[in-house]
Amino acid sequence: MFRTRRLRKTENIRRLVRETKLSVDDFIYPLFIEEGTGIETEIPSMPGINRYSLDTISKELDEVVALKIPAVLLFGIPSKKDVEGTETWNDNGIMQQAIRFIKKNYPSLYVITDVCFCEYTSHGHCGVIHDNDVDNDATLVNLAKQTVSHAKAGADMVAPSGMMDGAIAMMRESLDNTGYANLPIMGYSVKYASGFYGPFREAVDSAPSFGDRRTYQMDPSNRDEGLREATFDDEEGADILMVKPALSYLDIIRDLKNNFDRPIACYNVSGEYSMVKAAAEKGWIDGEKVMMESLLSMKRAGADIIITYFAKEAARVLNK
Repeated sequence: MFRTRRLRKTENIRRLVRETKLSVDDFIYPLFIEEGTGIETEIPSMPGINRYSLDTISKELDEVVALKIPAVLLFGIPSKKDVEGTETWNDNGIMQQAIRFIKKNYPSLYVITDVCFCEYTSHGHCGVIHDNDVDNDATLVNLAKQTVSHAKAGADMVAPSGMMDGAIAMMRESLDNTGYANLPIMGYSVKYASGFYGPFREAVDSAPSFGDRRTYQMDPSNRDEGLREATFDDEEGADILMVKPALSYLDIIRDLKNNFDRPIACYNVSGEYSMVKAAAEKGWIDGEKVMMESLLSMKRAGADIIITYFAKEAARVLNK
């Protein structure tokens, strides 16, 4: 009889035959940066995650660097909004200020920016509204302006989260034509209209004032469509393909890993984070074990990069 348990007998043999290994090098840590001063406010539905103004964020960034987390993903929260989200391409907007601040004071950090409009629009949708829906092509024009503004501020990578058709092509062209041909794009290539985004919308005040986002984000029922969406981003020039959310879409992560010769990222989103935190607080689960098992499942499914609010906590575990 072949006994598979022979290779599980001790921790050392389990380490030697382990197929999937998680590393701090896999993590991107999202940060919420709010325009203003003296802001350090915990997000009620996301225990341990705060909104910061630039004058209070250094302690958080010091910790990120000390834990050797290689990259951050920035989300800006402006003091004023309008129907088009014009603050997104304001060269002195909160995102642009944050990029410059981090690149100057924390040059070792790789800075990725969220390129979208929902935090900046008065209606909470991801672009220009015509006839009670997002106008895809009008939004692309503004997306190009936002992208170039982030590049000018010093972003290392841009990541469009709005799921507009043709976004990658428009961004690639705008970057190439303004001297930023070497700036990479991480596509939110397969982004589902998910119920797991609730805490994030509280974090950045981006809940839609009417309707929902199902006309531009993907139907959770669809798998083959995910491959089509990723193919468009790949052909348009995305350097990294992302799946969002992660845990309910591990099959999609594997599909992309099997079909594309590019780095695959996933976004371990706010609702996934908050469920673990809430259950751990109740004493129903071991929060640390579930956190590590969840992150490992994303890596095992094929993710090369994991965007996660657990980045600091997981880094402490891995750095022990």
